[in-house]
Amino acid sequence: MSKVTEIVEELAKPIVAELNLELVDVEYVKEGKDWFLRVFIDSDAGVDIEECAAVSERLSEALDKEDPIPDLYFLDVSSPGAERPLKKEQDFQKAVGKQVAIKTYEPFEGEKKFEGKLLSYDGTTVTLAMIIKTRKKEIQIPMEKVASARLAVTF
Repeated sequence: MSKVTEIVEELAKPIVAELNLELVDVEYVKEGKDWFLRVFIDSDAGVDIEECAAVSERLSEALDKEDPIPDLYFLDVSSPGAERPLKKEQDFQKAVGKQVAIKTYEPFEGEKKFEGKLLSYDGTTVTLAMIIKTRKKEIQIPMEKVASARLAVTF
C-alpha cells in the first residue's frame, strides 16, 4: 500500500465509522494525465448517493486540512459494487457461502483463475467448491498464492 493510500485510509476510517459504514478500499491511481483518489465504502444494507456524498464532503475537508497529496487529483467515493474485492480477513469471512472469483500470481494446479462457492477461509487458505465440466471439485488455495479475490455475480 502506498504512503498516500495509508494516510487517506487513516483519515477516512473515523469518518466512515461515524456514519456506520465500512471502509472497503482506497486507491490512488494515475489514468492518462489525471490522478484519482478512490474511496470505496459499503454497509450490510449497501450505500446510496447521500452516504457517498457525506463521506466525500467530510473526507475532502480532512484532506484539505492535512494536505497529504502533492498532485492535483479527483476524489471519488463510491460503493465497491456487486463484485466487491475481498482484501481483508473480514471480507473473506463475510463471503463464506458466496460465489467468488480468485486469481493467483502463478499457475496453481494448472490454472490461474478460479471461480466457485467459498466454503471456508482460515486465514491461510481459501477452500472453494467448483464445478468443472459437470464434476464437483473442492480446491484449497494458499493465501500467499492469491493475487486478487472478489465476489462473483452469477446469472
